[in-house]
Amino acid sequence: MSPLPEKADGVVTTCRIAMVQMNPVVGDVDGNVRAMIRWVGRARRAGAEIVVFPELSITGYPPEDLVLRTGFLKATRAALRRLAGQCRGLTVVAGYLEEDGAARSREVTPFVVPSGLRRVFNAAAVIHDRRLVATCRKAFLPNYGVFDESRYFSPGRETLVCQVRGVRFGVNICEDIWYADGPTRDQAVTGRAQLILNINASPYHVGKSRTRARILTKRARENGVVVSYTNMVGGQDEVVFDGNSMIVDRTGKVIARAGAFVEDLLLADLDFRRETRAATRTKSKSKTPRYPVRRVTLAPVGGRRVTAPLPVRAPALLNDIEEIYLALVTGVRDYVEKNHFQRVLIGISGGIDSALTAVIAVDALGPDRVTGVFMPSPFTSKASGADARALMKALNVRLWTIPITNLWKSYLRIAESKTGRRAPDVAEENLQARIRGTIAMLLSNKFGHLVLTTGNKSEMSVGYATLYGDMAGGFAVIKDVPKTMVYDLARHRNLRAVRTHGAAVIPQRMMDRAPSAELKANQTDRDHLPPYEILDPIIKAYVEQDRSLRQIVGMGFPPRTVRRVMGLVDRSEYKRRQAPIGIKITQRNLGKDRRMPITNRYVNY
Repeated sequence: MSPLPEKADGVVTTCRIAMVQMNPVVGDVDGNVRAMIRWVGRARRAGAEIVVFPELSITGYPPEDLVLRTGFLKATRAALRRLAGQCRGLTVVAGYLEEDGAARSREVTPFVVPSGLRRVFNAAAVIHDRRLVATCRKAFLPNYGVFDESRYFSPGRETLVCQVRGVRFGVNICEDIWYADGPTRDQAVTGRAQLILNINASPYHVGKSRTRARILTKRARENGVVVSYTNMVGGQDEVVFDGNSMIVDRTGKVIARAGAFVEDLLLADLDFRRETRAATRTKSKSKTPRYPVRRVTLAPVGGRRVTAPLPVRAPALLNDIEEIYLALVTGVRDYVEKNHFQRVLIGISGGIDSALTAVIAVDALGPDRVTGVFMPSPFTSKASGADARALMKALNVRLWTIPITNLWKSYLRIAESKTGRRAPDVAEENLQARIRGTIAMLLSNKFGHLVLTTGNKSEMSVGYATLYGDMAGGFAVIKDVPKTMVYDLARHRNLRAVRTHGAAVIPQRMMDRAPSAELKANQTDRDHLPPYEILDPIIKAYVEQDRSLRQIVGMGFPPRTVRRVMGLVDRSEYKRRQAPIGIKITQRNLGKDRRMPITNRYVNY
């Protein structure tokens, strides 16, 4: 054990920071704080001086309309006091909900909220040696995509810089660091901050981790500061937080990074002695402050010593397919676990979508908690049955087989009294799907299993799905995964299985066969839809990028095809509104990201 390096005047110019990449549960303020206290203990044993938790770590994110409940805000304040009481000898930054007037007290005592005031802030509490000494309020409130922060929060109007010994650190929250003229600039210029502690609940979508790194690199360079970016991890309904917390030095280099999709404690030693002169030159060029800076000096907590310098830990970012697969596994695991389901049930068709869903579920929960049910009809091929059984055997998952032919024929006989002997059409096809949905939900009701649906984004976008049939269930695992990406993920998982166990888990024939709902003889998806290699880029352009007919045709697609796909997307809104939620992995999913009116006569194609 050796003391921290000091200047000649005794002022410490280095610090050990602990960034807690945790997985809170929305609304479980007691459980979240218990976990935070355990993390504080680990950080203390590792010699940390500053411990940083994610955005709204006490409440979980997003708390949505819980914010409107007075009792929830009261419970949050009580939880913050409990956390503060366990922070002896440390500086801790934690995200919480602050009511106006509640956090100005420098003592950790019950807060008094003025009568009639209901302003609430997304805030970061700074706790120092068991006392709440300061609060920073989020200034930029995102109100796009999955975010609704303007519905719940008021924006902060000032920013914060704290000094402990010789280290000055600013605190800001998530979106605040995305803007060049945001709080970071004023903390660096007016507040002379050397370190920015940015706390986050930043949801994942493909490419997001690289986008963050570019933004943080830019902020660090232009302000001459070290940026500590602490992100949440885990699944919350349709969003998944990927972690990937990191530290970026003042040159824009990532010097430490936590893992992806795992809880983690990222520890780093930061030395500001070499930063001071260069940082001063950079900060002197800035403009008039936009946000007043509140300065707080923290009393030294002396006598603590740390171990030898920590090794650098900065694992490389995963590639897109690896990230997406882990996001789906995380989303399933946390939705099941946090909602106290013991097992899941999946309709196994013998096709690639149900196969990928099953593999993800097994990786998330283990084979003992997954059950497959195969429900063949007169049009189910022998290949589908063989592949379904092979998949379940490879996964070591039990498979129930429940033929539906007799049920289907019974329904048809009953319906003939009203429909007569009309030629078979889509009604008879969809009836098979609805029988399967009924059986799946019967088993769910009987055994308490959560039904995982297997529809992909391509199908859900154009309405190639049956209400109360294959859409029946509680959680849609691959709802935001385009069909072409389904194959990429299946190949990725098979390659991993070959490397680790010497054999693939998803039968190759599932990937080679033409996709089919098998609801009539010799049916394939191509009978109803353009090839997925054409359909998926059109859906991406229209649904995710809001491109017009002219723009999409300009990408090289036939006008007739584009017009047809756009019409199918618009006319299927009523179906999607009745579908279960699913895991967001693209920049714009079919849930909170896209909120179109069902009754809608606007046509732009």
